[in-house]
Amino acid sequence: MNPTAKPTDSIDRDRRYYRLAMRIFVEFGAEIAVPVVLFTWLGKTLDARWGTKPWLIIAGFILAATLSVVAITKRAKHYGKEYDDIGKK
Repeated sequence: MNPTAKPTDSIDRDRRYYRLAMRIFVEFGAEIAVPVVLFTWLGKTLDARWGTKPWLIIAGFILAATLSVVAITKRAKHYGKEYDDIGKK
């Protein structure tokens, strides 16, 4: 530990880590849940309308999962940099 560092510096850094963790938790949860619910509901609705059960619901789920993976990968890279920046301050 840095001999000139104050105890409050450590507490402040911990708070920033916790805030980042909560943001990651909420945003990743939304990145997964919203597309899955939306595209699955849309697939189910279109299946009922066009009689293609269960193909469009499956396609909607696969599309939602793919979009979620892409979005989370981009955000994870951003949050990795932000995490490193907190440790440097």
